[in-house]
Amino acid sequence: MADEGGVRPARPHQRLTPDGRRMREVLTYSRRGARFTPRQQQAWEAHHEDWVIPDEAVDEPGFTWSAWFGREVPLVVEIGSGVGEATAALAPSRAAYDVLAFEVWRPGVADALWRVAEAGATNVRFCSVDAVWSMEHLVAPEGLVELWTFFPDPWHKKKHHKRRLVTPEFAALATSRLTPGAVWRLATDWADYAEQMVEVLDDEPGLEGGVVPRWEERPVTKFERKGLAAGRSITDLMYVRR
Repeated sequence: MADEGGVRPARPHQRLTPDGRRMREVLTYSRRGARFTPRQQQAWEAHHEDWVIPDEAVDEPGFTWSAWFGREVPLVVEIGSGVGEATAALAPSRAAYDVLAFEVWRPGVADALWRVAEAGATNVRFCSVDAVWSMEHLVAPEGLVELWTFFPDPWHKKKHHKRRLVTPEFAALATSRLTPGAVWRLATDWADYAEQMVEVLDDEPGLEGGVVPRWEERPVTKFERKGLAAGRSITDLMYVRR
């Protein structure tokens, strides 16, 4: 159903008021530039039609993820796939699952396309629609077998903390989308965000877990290298749906 401004909230950065003015939304991300390098352009042209789900597709009646994957199997979601380093490393070992990667930065998606292609991971699809909205409206309850949230934007200024992804509201939503026994893995290089994550997720009654040693299966990404170079420590967390 369209909202009163005629634009569905699937793309909240485009929402309008009833009189046609742009509606200011509190989002967990910012949309950066969209200029491609030659390699990104080549990867986009080669793979986007098969592996990138257009934003407007979610408005189509009867939209399903399975239609874009071409099969019905358990679903893994990654929120904030960046340039696809973790996606390309983790997806090949999960060939029996579909891996849905949310990323709003199109050059990052283009980078991820060539990495995923190089890894031979044909079970990955990318989507740039707001992940929180999509988790609520397009992912079925108990529909996920894994959830990955690696180095989400820390919004480190206190006045921007409201834009952080990991909040009690999102924790409750994510928990409802995990099948019992499913795992939510997170990582951050900001100590105060790690503390907030632990506080929020420990308070979510449907989850159990906490800080864990670095997940060896997760590759060292550019975000992790940047954090380490700046002298920040990396915190890995793992929570399991009860």
